[in-house]
Amino acid sequence: MKLWITRHGQTDYNKKKIMQGAINIPLNENGRAQAEEVRDKLKDISFDAVIASPMDRAVETASIITGLPEKDIIKDKRIREFGFGKFENVEYSKMGPAMTLYWILPELFPCPKTVETIPAATRRIKSFLKDLRTKDYENVLIVCHGGIIRVLSGVLEGRKNNIKWRPKPVNCEVREYELL
Repeated sequence: MKLWITRHGQTDYNKKKIMQGAINIPLNENGRAQAEEVRDKLKDISFDAVIASPMDRAVETASIITGLPEKDIIKDKRIREFGFGKFENVEYSKMGPAMTLYWILPELFPCPKTVETIPAATRRIKSFLKDLRTKDYENVLIVCHGGIIRVLSGVLEGRKNNIKWRPKPVNCEVREYELL
């Protein structure tokens, strides 16, 4: 099964460098244009399934890329973004050293209180992939978020710590994987 994984298009929070997490922020015009560019790049692929985080920004991105109505997108909460707790709705520059250092180098710095841990996100992703392996799909589009893509990529690549933290996924970047 071939997986086409993309991050949602840009939102105003992305543009302003504000942590979103579980805050349901819509795409902005640039984000919609980014999704249209991906639509053009992937136009020759017939997707057997289109799965998105339930957040509006991911569902709208999936709909733009595929032309499917939003109601026909499969929504799966296991690929939602990390919960950032008290750091949601905070500008990156104002998060403080604990969160800033953790988000830059989670391999070295502890997860701050109120933030979802990488092991918790890894459990979600492993459950999601286990269920996906039971499906008879050839091509699957997955639209989710920058943080969770780092875990999804790490698990799919068999990384020891289950994360591929760098390079950071940019809005509407597409990563391709084979799910064995």
